[in-house]
Amino acid sequence: MPREYSQAGVDYTKIEPFKQAMKAIGKRTLKFPNRRGVYIDEEAGDVFEYRGPHQPLWHMIQESLGNKNWIAEWMYQHAGTGRTYYEGIGIDTALMAVVDVLRRGALPVAYTDEVAAGDSDWFKDESRAQTLAESFYQACEMCGMALLGGESPALHYLVKAELPVKSAPSLSGSVTSIIAPPERLITGRELQVGDHIIGVTSSGLHANGISLVIKRALTLKDQFLHLLPNGQTLGEEALIPTRSYVALVEALLEAGIHIHALLPGTGDGVGKIAFDKRPLTYRIRRWVEVPPLFQFMRELGVALEDCLKTFNWGIGFYIFVPEEGVEQILEIGQKVGYELCYLGEVEEGERCVVFEPEKITLPPPGE
Repeated sequence: MPREYSQAGVDYTKIEPFKQAMKAIGKRTLKFPNRRGVYIDEEAGDVFEYRGPHQPLWHMIQESLGNKNWIAEWMYQHAGTGRTYYEGIGIDTALMAVVDVLRRGALPVAYTDEVAAGDSDWFKDESRAQTLAESFYQACEMCGMALLGGESPALHYLVKAELPVKSAPSLSGSVTSIIAPPERLITGRELQVGDHIIGVTSSGLHANGISLVIKRALTLKDQFLHLLPNGQTLGEEALIPTRSYVALVEALLEAGIHIHALLPGTGDGVGKIAFDKRPLTYRIRRWVEVPPLFQFMRELGVALEDCLKTFNWGIGFYIFVPEEGVEQILEIGQKVGYELCYLGEVEEGERCVVFEPEKITLPPPGE
């Protein structure tokens, strides 16, 4: 290893064990896409082909995790439990991309990751590296996709963690997905007045609104070790892994449900329901139980509109369908293990979300 290069912040002897751990995990995932007719060349490891009966469409997207693993690093440094708190971070990272391909009626088949740290030393913690690698495996298993490769750079001059965390990598990845048959493509253009809105519950924070949670947590005496009424620390509650909606969407597609639009409950929170640019009003008549962490944010003084426009507020995925499809979707969702709730309807009017449970009207995304 070139001595001066390692002194400049890049030491491959420290990074290589992490790379090998990820490669070993990747080999265990290669058969996961087979059920969708996609087969990986096991010798090459990063070449794949479709052997199904259709002429498929392919979809690809890249997303980053954002700041969530900063909380994991804080907990690793301060909780004193011996846990790395990275058990769900690979799941969170992968699902940030996966949830976006689902909105097109696409199903994931391949994933590549990037773990970019500010120094080579971050990679040499074997316990944390193995935990993160295993959580990527879990993401691939639950989504039916293969981990084909990745990148693990030490970006000494670019990635700097905010103190008191000593070091935290930037995590991102790209997912390739398949639409087969191509008639399953969902563009959202069929969305119309009279459509019913179905919500699928989240597992908690997922990975949106993390910066606000960090800002508020650091004002508390115990910070992320602050106990919530349910007995969990704030840090533990924030790190609950993102819920996967792949099995639900796959079941709906297999059943031939006529879906007008699918929408991940990510950036802009409940306000994102007004995703379509047309002048449509989205009237939300009922809601699910709000997760403990979001209730706590309100107790800390975060304004209701800020909460609703930042957090998923308990719904992680939305389905827009004609009225005649509602009951069948609720039934299928329950069969495959999801909690679904009829929320409201799409109406003519100004582009906004009328959130009747809190008697508030939310502007559309970005406003």
